[in-house]
Amino acid sequence: MSLDAQAEALLKNMEESGAPPFNKVSPAEARLMYDQGSELVRGDPPAPHSIENIDIPSKDGKIAAWAYRPSESKNLPTLVFFHGGGFVIGSLKSHDTVCRSLCIEAQCLVISIDYRLAPENKYPAALDDAWTATTWIANNIESLGGDANHLAVAGDSAGGCLAAAVSLLAKESGSPDICKQILVYPCTDMSARFDSHREFGDGYRLTSELLEWFYNHYFSEKDDIMHWKASPLNAQDFTQLPSTFIISAGFDPLQDEAKAYAEKLKNAGVQVKFSHYEGMMHGFITMPGVIDKAKEALSECAEELKNVFY
Repeated sequence: MSLDAQAEALLKNMEESGAPPFNKVSPAEARLMYDQGSELVRGDPPAPHSIENIDIPSKDGKIAAWAYRPSESKNLPTLVFFHGGGFVIGSLKSHDTVCRSLCIEAQCLVISIDYRLAPENKYPAALDDAWTATTWIANNIESLGGDANHLAVAGDSAGGCLAAAVSLLAKESGSPDICKQILVYPCTDMSARFDSHREFGDGYRLTSELLEWFYNHYFSEKDDIMHWKASPLNAQDFTQLPSTFIISAGFDPLQDEAKAYAEKLKNAGVQVKFSHYEGMMHGFITMPGVIDKAKEALSECAEELKNVFY
């Protein structure tokens, strides 16, 4: 399988632009570059009924979030979303088009979480925020206009790792009850030991160098990166996890660990759908303005949500 023509053209444009890789600038500069780049590829996403700023209380200060509503209806099925960006970059803004699309296509309340980023906030700050936000939303869901019986989590890349870890924490804690997890090309193992890291670690946007830069910023030397809270693939028990939809990309170094996670879930009796986009690279779902397969993937995510929501 060859790289999709639209993805190839995008990579060529990025190379010709002369913009440095994220790992060659400071985290602050990389965040600005990433947000600016997302504007160029987002296309014309649908307009929700409303988008509201909310603040979620936590022991470390308020966690900002955007709540996307498809209508004025109450008791809406609810999706908690965690953006990607290697725990270092990414924002509510960078993944706005994803949340808009899921809100409208799945007709659900989407709450996108602005968790703390590294290196200013090391592991497990991002996971602490993801878990705090999810439990707070579950405990306050009626006042938010959501439905406690239909709560799902989703994320792409680093956000997929957070969604997977939140689902494991919810199982361990006995609540909240999560009915679906959507993991879009998630990182599930921080060791980078899989063959796909060597085969696709250069030339396809998410490079081995960039991945190392992300992880070095997020983790301290003392951290156990193989603990399941950091590497969900290493959890001991995968039974009774929510129905799961996983997307992977054929030119993505993370694809083997995404597949391995799907296999562990299946072997534990979890209902899993695994969708592999052969010609795609990492990060494509945020690019519906320039990559048609991104629209297809977003619609597939929405369909999976509707299957459990309605």
